[in-house]
Amino acid sequence: MIDPTTASAGAPLIIEPSQHGGALTPDGATCAAWLEALSTHGALLFRGFAVDTAEQFDAWVGAFGLEGFTYEASLSNAVRRNRTPRVFTANEAPPHVEIFLHHEMAQTPLFPRQLFFCCEQVPTSGGATPLRRSDQLLCELERALPEFVQACRARGVRYTYVMPADTDSASGQGRSWRDTLSVGTREEAEHRLASLGYGWSWQEHDSLRVLTPMLPAIRRAPSGQEVFFNQLIAAFCGWQDRRNEARRSVLYGDGSDIPVEDLEEVARIAYAGVFDLQWQVGDVALIDNYLVMHGRRPFKGSRSVLASLAGIERN
Repeated sequence: MIDPTTASAGAPLIIEPSQHGGALTPDGATCAAWLEALSTHGALLFRGFAVDTAEQFDAWVGAFGLEGFTYEASLSNAVRRNRTPRVFTANEAPPHVEIFLHHEMAQTPLFPRQLFFCCEQVPTSGGATPLRRSDQLLCELERALPEFVQACRARGVRYTYVMPADTDSASGQGRSWRDTLSVGTREEAEHRLASLGYGWSWQEHDSLRVLTPMLPAIRRAPSGQEVFFNQLIAAFCGWQDRRNEARRSVLYGDGSDIPVEDLEEVARIAYAGVFDLQWQVGDVALIDNYLVMHGRRPFKGSRSVLASLAGIERN
């Protein structure tokens, strides 16, 4: 097990074909060994395997034999498009929008255990994927903000945001409530929200404000490390559009306010230790969603990074 006080902040272990006899398609035994390495390193980067189409990426993900996590089954409010049944585009927020550090779907009752990403096209500039070890971050926060960490442990967190009636591609949180909840009517939306412990209220223009149930802000990963597992940084820094005010998007689980100065310091400490993954066409990254946060830097030009999720976990 990696000591989080000395581990890399998020730099992935780079794996190339030359390390595996030049084979471009992994077999079951190789994938099993890579998954074992993932539990230690948190992120793996496969470079030089020439996986540069959605179909090749789909086959690559399938070789691992993991349980799939369909985006339609999630309650994520990010805008994406499916390219194959298990491959979809990464968040399609406009290029100038930063997607801040987060654990995938940590703001929902269900979240994936593993994340696969594949670079189909690199932008003219920018567009890196920042990575951050959450076990290491938790250790740093315990030293810098002990009262905040204690409150996170004791109270958990809640998230609140407004979903539009129709998908808004100009926002990183613009997925419609119909698509987010996989429903067609208000009645179906309310039924699903009630079954998952959400609060809700209908807003003007048929938009829907939701309040999540209390969710943990700190978890123990299956590999043993305790991690700062949440969406606090992403929500506080980035859930901003014409319907949402980012600084009002997070609360402690008991409904009390989280001090703004604490959240600002959490973001500062987190970004002080990130590793920016600079993509090359054909790269595949595999991320342990418990151990490593990720995000997206703003960019210029056209950028295409595909995603696929695996493993079904419950908050």
